Amino acid sequence: MNTSLRLVGVLAATATAALVLSGCVPKSDTEGAAALTVSSTASECAVSDASAQSGTLTFEVVNESDEITEFYLLAEDGLRIVGEVENIAPSASRTLTVVAQPGEYFTLCKPGMIGAGVGKSAFTVSGETVAIEGEDAEQKQQAVDLYAAFVKDQVGQLVPATEDLVAAYESGDDETARTLFPQTRAFYERIEPVAESLGDLDPRIDYREVDAVAEGLDWTGFHRIEKDLWVPAETALNADAATPAWQGWAPSTTVERADFGDTLLADVQELYDYVHSAEFTDALDAQGIAGISNGAIALLDEVATGKISGEEDWWSGTDLWDFAANVEGSKMAFSLVRDLAAAQGEDGAALVDRIDAGYADLETSLAAHGSLVDGFVSYGELTDEDKREFTDLINALAEPLSQLTALLT
Repeated sequence: MNTSLRLVGVLAATATAALVLSGCVPKSDTEGAAALTVSSTASECAVSDASAQSGTLTFEVVNESDEITEFYLLAEDGLRIVGEVENIAPSASRTLTVVAQPGEYFTLCKPGMIGAGVGKSAFTVSGETVAIEGEDAEQKQQAVDLYAAFVKDQVGQLVPATEDLVAAYESGDDETARTLFPQTRAFYERIEPVAESLGDLDPRIDYREVDAVAEGLDWTGFHRIEKDLWVPAETALNADAATPAWQGWAPSTTVERADFGDTLLADVQELYDYVHSAEFTDALDAQGIAGISNGAIALLDEVATGKISGEEDWWSGTDLWDFAANVEGSKMAFSLVRDLAAAQGEDGAALVDRIDAGYADLETSLAAHGSLVDGFVSYGELTDEDKREFTDLINALAEPLSQLTALLT
């Protein structure tokens, strides 16, 4: 994962109603509400106000640092993400739109998109609980239900796929494990924002080595297994482009492989148990339509901040598998709210047309390099021109997609 990602609670935060987001509110609740401004610097995350009334909140984030940054709205425990916008370039701005229920939150910026972040501050939402209502409430609830079913299906396939991968890895059948690795990860990459909202679960499952080291965490999960399966070449460099990747490296022993494999299985099972719980259902219901649209945006941000750079699957070069799965998950989420967006007058219809065209162009470009069914070329085979084309297409899609949540809420 881009490590960063965290999109934001986007799809599942906590069962506590006071801490979750709702995406369907009366239009009157959003009228006249001033946007909150956020100034992200190298050492501060200055929000224009420390409190707001419940309903639709808009954070206008301006990056005044020299590094790409991201902004988070965290739940009361300071861990679960209930809103996030990332990949904000220096001097650029991005908007985060959420529908917040009364409760206590935290705001945080993360310049460089690694580490603990800066400027963590309390943020209070007061007022009445925002109810789902309106003529299209039933259609919105159906979209939420369908998204819940999609997530459960993907995690339901992730569990046995991970079991097969771990069995091959622990037995030393690296050839089989290398084949299964990108195929297994696709199930996870389509619904990653769900795991990312659950505190340290996504770091345990999907952190890259550089992210774990930066945050002082034990390095486990898919990418720890990846490094055993694709032994670092003597010419390879770590992400800091200075340290040889093989320096200090030793392949895991049989006992260590068993430990890494069993830990991944346990973490994936925890994800499965969560998405099949009432807690997950309640969280999705409370977030409503905003959770789905924010999920589509977050998955595209995953591509922009990790896959395009080739930093996600550092050892295997299987980034395009993750790229394609992120796009599939994003498009799936968008498809559930597409008709609702198109029904919002001429502006809604025009926005949908732009998003449709953006997905189509991106899929066409990806198809030139393979598919999830037949496999993709290694990331190292892409030319600079290929990477620029992907970057341009992602940016072209991200701009209209970023307007989706505000339109729907």
